[in-house]
Order: sequence, then C-alpha cells, then structure tokens
Amino acid sequence: MAYNKDLADRVDAILNEFATPNTVGKKMFGGVGYLINGNMACGVLGDLFIVRVGKDAYEDALARRETSPFDTTGRPMTGWVFVDPGLLGESKSMADWLRQGVDFALSLPPK
Repeated sequence: MAYNKDLADRVDAILNEFATPNTVGKKMFGGVGYLINGNMACGVLGDLFIVRVGKDAYEDALARRETSPFDTTGRPMTGWVFVDPGLLGESKSMADWLRQGVDFALSLPPK
C-alpha cells in the first residue's frame, strides 16, 4: 500500500517542531515510520497516520471517532491506532496525536 506523501509532509513539519535530534523517518511496509531513539512513534500508511499510544492509553484512543485499530494483518496491534486526518476534531489535532506518539516513544529505553 502506498502512502500519502502530502500527509507525510504534514507529519514531518509537525514533528520538526518538537521531536528530538534522534528522530528518523524510515520507509517501511509501503509507508513511512518515524522512530525516536530506535522506537517507532508514528507513521503514515495510505491516507491514515499511525500513532503509538501505548497499552495504557489504547482504549481511550480507540474511543475517539477519528481512530480505528491499527490492523494490517487481521490481528490488531494493541497500543497502536490509525488516525483518519479527515475526521480530526478541534479538541484533538494532528499535533496532539503526534505529541502523544513522541512522548510514548521517549518513555521507552533507546534501542
């Protein structure tokens, strides 16, 4: 599955505002993933962006209308969600979602 390059550019621009020097964008699985200290924080696949929210925040994240389970194989990955940028509301912006992914990745030990 190809990824939306315009969406990836938006993600890049937002990440550049608050990511660390150890943030790396990497093409993977037909999309692009953003790793911080070797831990994936977020990514773009198709027209959706992926956010790693962690297991503790997973159910709350899924309760939002703009999210769906991160599932590319028929088996959802707990702690990860797809976010549809077209459904984002005013209360939770793309930057807010990306900040959550960055914060979670930073909470993990470097790889």
